[in-house]
Amino acid sequence: MLERELYLLLEGTADAAFTVDPQGSICSWNRAAEKLLGFSPAEVLHRSCADLFQGRGPLGTLVCRDHCEVLECVAAEREIPNYDLEVRARSGRRLWVNVTIIVFNDPRTGHKLAVHLMRDISERKRREALTENVLQSARQLASLGNDSPSPAPPSPLTDQEKRVLTLLAKGRSASDVARDLGITSRTLRNHLHHANQKLRTRNRLEAVMHAIRRGLI
Repeated sequence: MLERELYLLLEGTADAAFTVDPQGSICSWNRAAEKLLGFSPAEVLHRSCADLFQGRGPLGTLVCRDHCEVLECVAAEREIPNYDLEVRARSGRRLWVNVTIIVFNDPRTGHKLAVHLMRDISERKRREALTENVLQSARQLASLGNDSPSPAPPSPLTDQEKRVLTLLAKGRSASDVARDLGITSRTLRNHLHHANQKLRTRNRLEAVMHAIRRGLI
């Protein structure tokens, strides 16, 4: 009965949501999951989620497999942080999602389910890849320049300004940087403004490129 109530609750979320039993078999599949991945409930229920998604991690390694580390953590009642996963949709195309795992225990039956909540982050991944390509080009151009180091900025960058530029250089979005550093968006903008003044640059990309070229980050 509680599991049925859970399935009804998941139908109301905008996130793609489905539940998996300890053996990796899909037990429920909401409308948002069908919209995101293209599979109907009839096509996925009681199938192995590993076979269905063929999920890979950021390094290209296979994450979804028979001996699923996520389900092992669920069984051991260990905390599972959010993670990014590249999955296969029904059309065959692959897309990036961020996954949140919630463990559901039914005290009446003793059944345990792993609730998977998925959000499409393909656009974020595309931006990160584009930023990384631009920064890689900037590093190559810097290496082709003259061997004499560029002059340091009139006022040195603070440690926090360096942290901000370093995270941006890794392709992190502004909101991600603010969250990682535990600061507000306004404080982040202030750090970028001061870094631009010191480096005599006009925007965050120029600031990152100049900081890399000068060996500041």
